[in-house]
Amino acid sequence: MTNIHKNFEQLKKDIHDYSGITGDSREVRENFIFVAVKGITSDGHKFIEEAIKNGAKLIVGEEDLKIDNAKYIKVEDSREALGQLASEWYGNPSDKLKLIGVTGTKGKTTTCFIIYHMLTKLGKKTGLVTSIAAKIGEKEADTGFHVTSPDVISLHKFLKEMVDAGCEYAVIEVSSHGIDQKRIAGVKFRIGALTNIAPEHLDYHKTFGEYKKVKKSFIESSKYKVLGPTETGLNILPGKFNNLNIETALKVMDFLEIDRNSAIRAMDTFELPEGRLEEIKNDKGIRIFVDFAHTPDSLEAALTYLRLETKGKLIAVFGCAGERDSYKRPKMGKVASELADEVILTAEDPRSEKAEDIIAQIKKGMTLGNSTVHSEPDRKKAIEIALGIAKKGDLVGIFGKGHEKSMNLDGVHEIPWSDKKIVREYISK
Repeated sequence: MTNIHKNFEQLKKDIHDYSGITGDSREVRENFIFVAVKGITSDGHKFIEEAIKNGAKLIVGEEDLKIDNAKYIKVEDSREALGQLASEWYGNPSDKLKLIGVTGTKGKTTTCFIIYHMLTKLGKKTGLVTSIAAKIGEKEADTGFHVTSPDVISLHKFLKEMVDAGCEYAVIEVSSHGIDQKRIAGVKFRIGALTNIAPEHLDYHKTFGEYKKVKKSFIESSKYKVLGPTETGLNILPGKFNNLNIETALKVMDFLEIDRNSAIRAMDTFELPEGRLEEIKNDKGIRIFVDFAHTPDSLEAALTYLRLETKGKLIAVFGCAGERDSYKRPKMGKVASELADEVILTAEDPRSEKAEDIIAQIKKGMTLGNSTVHSEPDRKKAIEIALGIAKKGDLVGIFGKGHEKSMNLDGVHEIPWSDKKIVREYISK
């Protein structure tokens, strides 16, 4: 063992000689450990002096440095080190839980909710962390998480809260960004489940091969591995894709030695998570669904199901996010034009791009003549157009935002947003 490893292992043993740990120099207080992490846009090594001024007594970093007024330990990977130290700080909570991580391109959130629901209904106290909700047992928890995988210190802290509350199981949604950025470092997963995989986030991962490699690294690191099936005989939830999510959850139950039939019976009281084929009831004679579908595959799956649900027109509202996966835009246009009768193209977090330019790229893939296409960059107006077109017996699907409560229109600021709120305001008039 090199001196680097010896020093780090000793630090893990002595970690409670310090008063806190952080990777953010602004959060440093007296007698803290500061871990200098190299990020995508900033390098924590440049903030070491600030951290020391704020009270840091020990610095962990990747570079060969001589530092005054604080101890310094060099490590090979600061992100990994931060996760291991966070785990030690909170008493290695993942060792004390039967931890299930769910990753995949589609269905992560829903599958997490299904697993959590099955376990809870069968009397197992379970924690949950997803992109839309966190729970300790049956109690909602306010974590402040705004991404699928929270920062690594917050995650370990939350796992400790689960342990302290008497949870036996925990279900965590794991994104490719979270894996690559080591936001799950130091977390020991008993089961790693992959729902499915298709090209996504290539603006970040660059190639589909690299994206798959990242997902695989998580699955391989888990003690037991679950791969989601492609076929199912179940018909419990709306849409084949949701029933495939149940099948994935049932495979997890097998590893946990929980009876399959009991787990299926527990689904009698299950409700889909917010923004997942969520129907907004009304007295206008039209059916309205809000869904998070934002990839070609997920849009196709949702529209295919909704087509079966309507005897009238199928009307679709969607856009594509700016600064993200531009390759998928014409593919989503093709899917929508082939499955919907009316399509309203609009904004979906355009960020620094112009919504009009994104719409033009979506249109390039559309099969002309199959559907009537409208372009309205203002998402509120686009939803209102769809609802105005709809007549009794028609169905409106609004895609891409789902549960989200904000939208980015300029690449900098998030404005409050809710598709559901826009719908309810319109139908109440």
